[in-house]
Amino acid sequence: MSGGTRKDRLIALLEPPVQALGYELVDLDAHAGRRGLLRIFIDRDAGVSLADCERVSRQLSAFLDVEDPLPGHYVFEVSSPGLDRRLRTLAHFERFAGHEATIRFKTPQQQRRTLRGTLRGVAQDTVLIEAGGEVWRVAPQAIESARLIPAD
Repeated sequence: MSGGTRKDRLIALLEPPVQALGYELVDLDAHAGRRGLLRIFIDRDAGVSLADCERVSRQLSAFLDVEDPLPGHYVFEVSSPGLDRRLRTLAHFERFAGHEATIRFKTPQQQRRTLRGTLRGVAQDTVLIEAGGEVWRVAPQAIESARLIPAD
């Protein structure tokens, strides 16, 4: 849900080739500058192995050499989303309904900067999360970041 224009452009650029390889582009981190980094997180229904990350890395490296999306030198990494997976799209929130998550707001909502609770899905383009016995309706544009909380 967070995203500046660079991140949005990178997602738009990288999502089609990642999907063509049979994976979902979950999210990415991009930092230009002296210690540039482009890290993408991929997933698929069967899960992601090291071999999957290597395959996507090899395929996208040539693509990135041509497109050159970040100024200067940067390191390119491909990773699985991990147990504390990021949630970026409404489809992510719907898919993980019933799971515990933390949502960080761009600006405080009802005097809260973060909200921890159980995802209840999506309704009318808003994220539903139950916290403290109350179901919150959160607009996607109000979300700075969201992550699953790994089960104990």
